[in-house]
Amino acid sequence: MALAWNEIKDRALAFSREWAKAESEDADAKPFWIEFFHVFGITSRRIGSFEQKVKKLDGRGYIDWLWKGNLLIEHKSRGKDLDRAYQQAIDYFPGLKEHELPRFVLVSDFARFRLYDMVESTQTEFLLKDFYKFVKLFWFIAGYQPQKISPQSPVNAKAVQRMAKLHDRLKQIGYTGHALEVYLVRLLFCLFAEDTGIFERTQFTEFIEQKTREDGSDLAAQLSQLFEILNTPENLRLKNLDETLAHFPYVNGKLFEEHLAAASFDSDMRAALLYCCALDWSGISPAIFGSLFQNIMDETPNARRNLGAHYTTEENILKLIRPLFLDELHAEFDKIKNNTKRLQGFHSKLASLKFLDPACGCGNFLVIAYRELRQLELKVLRTLHDSGQQMLDITSIIQVDVDQFHGIEIEEFPVQIAQVALWLTDHQMNAQVSEEFGQYFIRLPLNKSAHIVHGNSLRLDWNDALPAVQCSFVMGNPPFIGYTYQSKEQKTDLQDIFAGMKGSGVLDYVAAWYVKAAEYMTVNPSIDAAFVSTNSVTQGEQVSVLWSELFKRNVKIHFAHRTFRWMSEAKGKAAVHCVIIGFSLIDSVHKTIFEYVEIQGEPHAIPAVNINPYLVDAPTVLLEKRRKPICDVLEINKGSQPTDGGNLLLNDQEKSLLLQIEPHAEKWLRPFLGAEEFINNIPRWCLWLRGISPSELRSMPQVMQRIEGVKIMRLASPKASTIRLANTPTMFGEIRQPDKPYLELTQKV
Repeated sequence: MALAWNEIKDRALAFSREWAKAESEDADAKPFWIEFFHVFGITSRRIGSFEQKVKKLDGRGYIDWLWKGNLLIEHKSRGKDLDRAYQQAIDYFPGLKEHELPRFVLVSDFARFRLYDMVESTQTEFLLKDFYKFVKLFWFIAGYQPQKISPQSPVNAKAVQRMAKLHDRLKQIGYTGHALEVYLVRLLFCLFAEDTGIFERTQFTEFIEQKTREDGSDLAAQLSQLFEILNTPENLRLKNLDETLAHFPYVNGKLFEEHLAAASFDSDMRAALLYCCALDWSGISPAIFGSLFQNIMDETPNARRNLGAHYTTEENILKLIRPLFLDELHAEFDKIKNNTKRLQGFHSKLASLKFLDPACGCGNFLVIAYRELRQLELKVLRTLHDSGQQMLDITSIIQVDVDQFHGIEIEEFPVQIAQVALWLTDHQMNAQVSEEFGQYFIRLPLNKSAHIVHGNSLRLDWNDALPAVQCSFVMGNPPFIGYTYQSKEQKTDLQDIFAGMKGSGVLDYVAAWYVKAAEYMTVNPSIDAAFVSTNSVTQGEQVSVLWSELFKRNVKIHFAHRTFRWMSEAKGKAAVHCVIIGFSLIDSVHKTIFEYVEIQGEPHAIPAVNINPYLVDAPTVLLEKRRKPICDVLEINKGSQPTDGGNLLLNDQEKSLLLQIEPHAEKWLRPFLGAEEFINNIPRWCLWLRGISPSELRSMPQVMQRIEGVKIMRLASPKASTIRLANTPTMFGEIRQPDKPYLELTQKV
């Protein structure tokens, strides 16, 4: 248990007085540092060692004190040059393994301290007599975690890359599927635990280093035993258990409950795990790490170039949760913060709220919502504490917990990640409270957990899936998937939900979640909901189909973000234009439209009297689908459709390569412009072979190969109409090219 900061400061003052006259490195350095660590309530021997032998570029040397991966200390006699001491410390680095390299370097001559942070590239110097003022610099010794967690931090991607290497090797040896998924989640928890005070500092790393062979041959067996220990209460463990294992805490939470087949490790895999241990996992952002972590399961190693493209950004999540519930809660807090009784009632209200993400993935929305709720609770506690109305025992005054959060997810691995991500967030928020009030707080064993259901959200009754839970808010980012790209199972999902509804075959997959949410609300009409969707559900023929059904169920739109760009840094990734729609069965007097001057810019809020399905402040009107124009203008038709499996289409590189081999093909190439190419400015070409003679076609083997690919693709189709098209593989499946120019492009000079 970490000491309170006030006690650490008192100890630091006593330490400064005791060592005010120390001078000699040889006589006093070792007891000086033993007492230094005692200030923080730990023994130096527990986390590091004196006189660590290391090979330098110019021979061998001895580090004064080393805590592998964390802190290196170089000490000099009073009055000696600290710059020289720092250089001597740096000279030891080449002789250390990667996972042993320290984040911090501390040099001292008794009278002065200088702390270097090698990650943040900062240094802080202070006098011995002022030590008590600077104790929070040594949060990593004290067991506190004051640093901010940044979603954009490169530590997230770096952590995933290291885990990816271990994942790939385990998969190569045949350790796959469910067992591999659970195994990696457990390792993730252990790595995080030793850097955030759930375990003792370096406890997991030392367990691997000291209790397993360098060749890795016994690592799997030792980890299996550790997992069992973490699932066993201290009073039920064997009395003669190895002291190293017995020292680990009881975790519970069902994380280590399932028995897994033992994996297998070699020396390289053991080294890979130790490299993972070397990273500071306290800086990991659970808000995005879950999605990044899932990516190592989904992608081949060569495809992991744009990990950041696979998560919902915190910015976009906040666009939804602020108007859904967060802004109103903050406004209520500001209104009643000077009334102690009402503030205490507000605190209880925060603990009573329930949240559901019915397509939660790795839990990004739940994680951010939980973090924001805990930060608001911290403001409540701070206000009550400042007013002197609340006695501080943080183990009993924190009321908001992870069991207020619920999710449904179709894939098993993200279910596990979501649950663990919420535990990690909980611990990070507990660390913030500990830092705020100077009392170390940790929730072990994990008696409460988020309720994440593994199943198809569209085929479950949400009331049955979440028994005895009355959710306050439903939110999330359900899968979009236009009807053209839906799988057979997804089309069946839609058909079941929109059974008997005319025109429902045009709906995007996300539309089903709106109906399911409205259905869920009938049990408790006070529920508010909000979803991120493609803007197609507010445009064209989908509007009348979807919203006529929702209006039958008395859905009212409370707020809406009009079209904005779904941010992604991935090269070549299509820009997705989205909306956010907040709704309920109970009307609201206060409605807001968030308008974007530029779809990549920031929104500005506009009060609205009524928000219709087209997301404008206007009467609710639904435009029915019609095939004929209402006035004397040309009709709009669907363009030609290849139905070719991509064989008739070429990008610039493919076109260039084809013409190098078969230059005569140039006259049969035409620019190809579809919706995707137009929106994203993607140059593409097609083989337009109308009128080609058999002899000319046979003279171009590369083109013939593509034609054969078209035929094979069409013959493999389950549709009889597509199979018939295999008889004419040189032709597009559907041809609607007009005889005269149909799109006139002008070029600005």
